[in-house]
Parts: sequence; C-alpha cells; structure tokens
Amino acid sequence: MDALRTAATGMAAQQTRVDVIANNISNMSTTAYAPRKAVFADLIYRTEVNPGAISSTNGTVVPTGIQIGLGVQTSAVTMDIGQGALRQTGNDLDLAVQGRGFFEITLPNGEPAYTRDGKFEVDPDGQVVTSTGFPLADGLTVPQDARKVSISPDGEVYAYFDDAVDGQSIGNINLVSFVNERGLEALGNNLYRQTTASGEPLTGQPGNEGLGLLEQGYLEESGVDVVSEIADLIEAQRGYELNSKVLSAADEMYAAATRIR
Repeated sequence: MDALRTAATGMAAQQTRVDVIANNISNMSTTAYAPRKAVFADLIYRTEVNPGAISSTNGTVVPTGIQIGLGVQTSAVTMDIGQGALRQTGNDLDLAVQGRGFFEITLPNGEPAYTRDGKFEVDPDGQVVTSTGFPLADGLTVPQDARKVSISPDGEVYAYFDDAVDGQSIGNINLVSFVNERGLEALGNNLYRQTTASGEPLTGQPGNEGLGLLEQGYLEESGVDVVSEIADLIEAQRGYELNSKVLSAADEMYAAATRIR
C-alpha cells in the first residue's frame, strides 16, 4: 500500500502552498510586490498494466490499463507580474511604471538588477538611488541647488532652479523588459536578476517598444489580493486535512492487516 507516502506528498504540497500564501500576505504592503502562486504536478505512476497492452492470445487490447499515481510535487512557484494599483505620494522622485517594464539599477558589485519599486531618493552626492542606496543605471544626478525635479511620462528629467523659469534637462530614465519576466530571479529588496529563462534585457524609452509610461509622484502598490489569498489559504488548509485523513485511514488499514496476521 502506497497510500501513506502518497498522502504525505499531498500534505507537503499543501505546506508549500501555505508558505507561498504566507509570503504573499506578509508582502501585502510591499511596493510593487508581484504575488507568487505554487503550481503542482503529479508524480510518477506505478504501472501494473500499460494502456493498449495485449490481454489475450486473440490480440485483445486493454483500453485503459492500470496505473496508480504516487502523489504530487511542486513543479513551480510563478510570479504574477501584473499592473498594481497606483498610490499618490506627491514626492518628486517617486515613480510608478504604468504598463510593462523595470527600472535598472546597479548593485555594489557592478552587476545590473531590476525593480518596479520606484521609491527613489538622492544620496549625499545627489545621485538618484533606491531606498537601499543602489544607484539607477542611467546615472542620474540631481544638482544640489535644484529646487524641484520634473520627470515626464517618457522619462525626460528636468531640474528647476531659482534663477530660471524653464527647467534644465539633466538626463533620462529608461525602462527594461524581458521576453519572459516570470523567469527573473528574485533577490529580495524588490530586486530581480536576469537568468537564462528570462532572456536578455531590452532597454528602451518609456512609452516605446511596448514599455509602459512613468507616473511621477506615484508608487505602485503590492499586487496581493488579500481576499483571494485568504480563500486559497482555507482551500490549502482543507486539502491538508483531507490528506491527513487519508494518512489515518491507511494507518488503520495497516493496523487491521497486522491484527489479522
């Protein structure tokens, strides 16, 4: 009887599902967080009779065979990189991507990383950096005497000074897209890294080549749907309970078989 181990794989799968849900709910207030979803697949099958096997000397074909599944496994944890709601902040350097695309930033080791978290600040040198201090790859620096910064939807950045009415261009902010955004590797701190699965980064001006536009003074909220997560949590809990009942039933059957002997 394989039921004990089969039910155990079901309980382990539901545990993984709850772990993913817990991470989603804990990030319900994280800027531009992309919720995850666990995906499962059935395990291998113990085959006693193959479908299509010959069952007699007359060449009778078995229509369905006998194959008994051995449980379930986690096949993937996918990201839902959809458009989150925008929240107005009024800060000059808060940016939300309305549509597709990521900001490119530079890690301390020089490698590029990507994020949709547009909560930017300036460091002591005037360089535009993320909330964790990593600079934008576009190398944008705000002059110390600028009183205001304006960023257009297509990424043009202008600084305004006290002695001039018109703004002065100080650079551009580009966006990056990938063929398979779900193939990005999550690094934490709202950052992602390119992988073989994601494909090469495609850099372009916001509004072009399928990229979204920038919204100054806004941040993208977490994409977590709390009601949906709670419904999934209840479903996972019931699934875990059902698998535990199968485990108990199999144990009782083993005990009955032992008593007979």
